[in-house]
Amino acid sequence: MEYSFGFGKGKLKFNIDEKNVSNILLPNEVGLDLTGVEEVRRAMDNPISSSKLKNIVRAGENVVIVTSDITRPMPSKTVLPVVIEELNSAGIKDENITIVFALGSHRAHTEDEKKYLVGEEIYERIECIDSNSTEYVHLGITANGTPVDINKEVAKADRRICLGNIEYHYFAGYSGGAKAIMPGVSTRAAIQANHSRMVEEEARTGNIETNPVRIDIDAVEKFVPIDFIVNVVLDSSKKIIKAVAGHYIDAHREGCRFLDSFYKINIKEKADIVITTPGGYPKDLNLYQAQKALDNSKHAVKDGGIIILVASCKEGLGEKVFEQWMLSFEKSEDMIEEIKRNFQLGGHKAAAIAMILKKAKIFLVSELEPDFVRSIFMEPFSDVQSAVDAAFNEKSDNAKVILMPFGGSTLPD
Repeated sequence: MEYSFGFGKGKLKFNIDEKNVSNILLPNEVGLDLTGVEEVRRAMDNPISSSKLKNIVRAGENVVIVTSDITRPMPSKTVLPVVIEELNSAGIKDENITIVFALGSHRAHTEDEKKYLVGEEIYERIECIDSNSTEYVHLGITANGTPVDINKEVAKADRRICLGNIEYHYFAGYSGGAKAIMPGVSTRAAIQANHSRMVEEEARTGNIETNPVRIDIDAVEKFVPIDFIVNVVLDSSKKIIKAVAGHYIDAHREGCRFLDSFYKINIKEKADIVITTPGGYPKDLNLYQAQKALDNSKHAVKDGGIIILVASCKEGLGEKVFEQWMLSFEKSEDMIEEIKRNFQLGGHKAAAIAMILKKAKIFLVSELEPDFVRSIFMEPFSDVQSAVDAAFNEKSDNAKVILMPFGGSTLPD
C-alpha cells in the first residue's frame, strides 16, 4: 500500500504492506455547527463561568489584550475584531486598548509582522506592542518558587483579556488559558523557573490536573488577574472549529476537552515502528519545530522500538541554544541530567529528545547532512522508503506500524 507524507513544500511516498499497519492516526470525526468568526461570536455570547465581556469592563478603563506571537498558529486577525467590537460597545475606546504580543522567550516582531498578525485595519486603529521582558513588575513568587515578573503594560492594566489557541503541549499538557501570561509576558528567569519542572513525570502531553508546569502557570493568575479569555481550537487547515470564552480555567478546560474529542486517538497497542511527520512546510523547517511531532509519537511506540521522523529541517536545528545542546554532549542521556542541574530554554527541547531516545531509536528523514544527523544521536535517511526498509530489517517482517500523518496535533492514547 502506498502512503504519502508532507515533506517541505512537497510529499514523500512510501510503501508498506497493509498487514503491517495497525493504525493510521487521523483526527476523530466531530459534529461542527459553526466555524470561524461565527463560532467566535457564539462563544463570546455564551461565556463559560463568566459574565459577558461587555458586562465586565467599564468605560474609561485601560484594557490589555494579550495574544500570541508569530510562532503560534493563533488566528488573531479573526478573533480580535469580535473582541474589540464588544469592548467598543461597552464604551471602551480604541485609545484605551493595547494589544500585547506574548513573546515569551522568542524574538521581537517587525512592524509588518504585527500588521500581518492583527490585520491592517486593527493595526491602524489599536496600539500593538511586543511584550518586553526587561520592563516588568515583580508581583510575588508562586508556591513552586517561580517569580511572577510580568510585562509592565500587562501588569498595570485595569483589565486583561487573554487570547490563544489550544493544542497539545509536550510538558505543559495543553497550550492556551493562562499560558498567555506565563510564559507569554513573563521574564526569561521566570520562564526558566517554571519550565524547569518539565523533567517531572507528570509534566507530559495531555495531562493538566496534576501537571506541575501547568499548576504553576495557572497559579500566576492569583497575582495578575485574567478577566476574560478567548481560546480556539484549529483543524489541520488552521480553521477555527471550536471557540471557548470566559473564565480562565473553566473555559480553557472545556476547550481542552474538545481538543481531546478531536485529536486524542485511542490505540489498542503500541507499535514496533511509528512513522510521524509535522506535515510539511512550515512545520518542518527545522528540528526545533518538528520536535512536537516527534514527542507525540513516543506515546505510540513500544520500548525499544523505532520512530521514523519525516521532516525536511531545511533550515537546520532552528535555535541557537538547542543547537549547542544537541552538539555538545557525547551521550544523549547526559542532556537529561544537565537540564536538571542547569535549565536552559532551548536546551529543554534537546533534553526532551534525549528522553525519547531512552525509549526508542530515531530515524530522521531530512535534508540534513548524514554525518550531522548522526552527531545529534539519530540515524539519517534521505527518503522514507529507505528508513522503512531499514526499520523492518532491524525489527522483523512482522513488525507492526502506526502512521501519524498529523504528528504535531494527534495524541495517541
